[in-house]
Amino acid sequence: MNRVIIIGGGAAGMLAGIVAARAGSEVTLLEKNEKLGKKLYITGKGRCNVTNACDMEELFQSIRSNEKFLYSAFYSFTNEQTMEFFEELGVKLKVERGNRVFPVSDKSSDVISALQRELKRLGVSCYFNCEAKKLLIENAMVQGVLVQENGREQELSADRVIVATGGLSYPSTGSTGDGFRLAEEVGHTVSECSPALVPIEICENFYKDLQGLSLKNVALKIRCGKKTVYEEQGEMLFTHFGVSGPLVLTGSSYLAPYLLKKQKAVLHLDLKPALSEEQLDERLLRDFSKFANKQYRNSLDELLPRKLIPVIITLSGIAPEKKVNLITKEERKRLVSLIKDMEMEVKGFREYKEAIITRGGIRVKEITPSTMESKLIQGLYFAGEVLDLDAVTGGFNLQIAWSTGYAAGVAAAEG
Repeated sequence: MNRVIIIGGGAAGMLAGIVAARAGSEVTLLEKNEKLGKKLYITGKGRCNVTNACDMEELFQSIRSNEKFLYSAFYSFTNEQTMEFFEELGVKLKVERGNRVFPVSDKSSDVISALQRELKRLGVSCYFNCEAKKLLIENAMVQGVLVQENGREQELSADRVIVATGGLSYPSTGSTGDGFRLAEEVGHTVSECSPALVPIEICENFYKDLQGLSLKNVALKIRCGKKTVYEEQGEMLFTHFGVSGPLVLTGSSYLAPYLLKKQKAVLHLDLKPALSEEQLDERLLRDFSKFANKQYRNSLDELLPRKLIPVIITLSGIAPEKKVNLITKEERKRLVSLIKDMEMEVKGFREYKEAIITRGGIRVKEITPSTMESKLIQGLYFAGEVLDLDAVTGGFNLQIAWSTGYAAGVAAAEG
């Protein structure tokens, strides 16, 4: 019987284990935590955004790194097949805004429990608090894994090994780059890594006054020099260090390559994207006419969120106590420009502990795309976030984990 060892009990590792066991392999799953699916548990704010129910074209468009590498994996185990797989395991699913797919229960624990039950039913041996120290290789062929468990080291032999250890994001869940180290030790290349889908720190200090302010239906543009690297409408949030929320997290993935090159980046926030500058000016004229005898500081209540008004007043350079009917056309135009283009200089990304995923990883040129097998070591496979693959938010990164885990599991079992 084909013996398969899987290193890492996250999304990709559990899926690979189930697939390989269903194909008749003797599967051993090594997890350095005390339980499986620790990172999966916190995805989607604890609800687990299982996948995205979009069409295949949009699925590929949502991949930020090496999307062509995923053609075979995505078509071998599609997002539709992912949904069918979980429904068959007893996890009822629902599709929400943006085609995001969640368990009906809104509990990530239900997804993990279903995977655990299937692993148990198939007789997969799970070792907990068990860390892979070294891949055992002989004549460019995998022989097994050197593991440490309860302070003791031992060698576990295997015909195939799948590395599914995750990246560097949320290190508290066990993602501490073990897979990168294991891969490099046997000759693989790991591309430069950075946090992705991560909040952004800004240079301006006004974020301190805006902390906790959530904005809906705004537009965010990210520019590096003269180049616009990202532009989208949606929701964002001011925090105690800068900005976060769906718009910012997705934008960070587009920005990452430029920040790695130390390029200056500026966020441009349009607070009223539904209005042109002319329409916004007309709206201001109406409001100013209505509040003609009020001070400027009391004239924006119907236009902007209360928390934002003092900051906008300061940035506009118009005296807060100035009577509205004394505001000049030039000052009003300046206010319009500010509301349509509030600039924030990027200071940097937050740390890996706040990043949803890792950008970068094991070079996919060294991996066979249809099987996830190493081109350097026979019988060695990689799956999930350990690979140089990443996508925007919305369930796409988990689909990468399921599809690459499936491809690795099938190939390892066929051997």
